[in-house]
Amino acid sequence: MFAIIETGGKQYRVQEGDKIIIEKLDLKPGEKVIFEKVLLIENNGQILFGNPYLPNAKVEGTILAQIKGEKVIIFKKKRKKGYKKKRGHRQKLTEVQIEKIISDYQEIKQAKKIEVEAKSKEEKKVIKKKTSTLSKNKVAKKQESKLSK
Repeated sequence: MFAIIETGGKQYRVQEGDKIIIEKLDLKPGEKVIFEKVLLIENNGQILFGNPYLPNAKVEGTILAQIKGEKVIIFKKKRKKGYKKKRGHRQKLTEVQIEKIISDYQEIKQAKKIEVEAKSKEEKKVIKKKTSTLSKNKVAKKQESKLSK
């Protein structure tokens, strides 16, 4: 079983027991974190996609550490001008242990069915409105042509 979650503007594929390094979260080591932006869940060959997120799906994790990434050196130079500038940057990151993926498969499936049914009903209404206006326009044109003759 795995899930795809979104955090910090990035997407991560996670399984239970995985350790991931993500953008910094303002939590202390040992605290629990819940990721509610779940895009996809795969469970024994059954795949559920969100639109864009799955309802009633969560991924729980524990903060292991607050760390810094590798140093990135930014060096600027303009030749023949004596211009040199050297800067460095280290991104702050959070290491998270994924505890469990919570998804009530039946609830998600039911919610998706309701969503699809609602969309199909709306589409049918739109189609009926279009056909009714088209038929009214045809009738009006026929009557106009009869009157003009």
